[in-house]
Amino acid sequence: MNEDLAINVNSPTEIRKAGLTALNDALGPAGTTIFMQQFENGSGDYTKEKYQTPDVPLDALVTTLKLR
Repeated sequence: MNEDLAINVNSPTEIRKAGLTALNDALGPAGTTIFMQQFENGSGDYTKEKYQTPDVPLDALVTTLKLR
């Protein structure tokens, strides 16, 4: 490995920069963007929230979809 290309693995900034450069080299700008969009940090607690949302009867969904 060329010393000019050495990456300080203890530096998150250097690792991030090297990773983005590698992605861009392999996938191009559009592919890198699509790849990065797959990793969202999300928020909330799905497990708790799914029980707070009332179940909607199927006929109500059908009615709603027909109105659109």
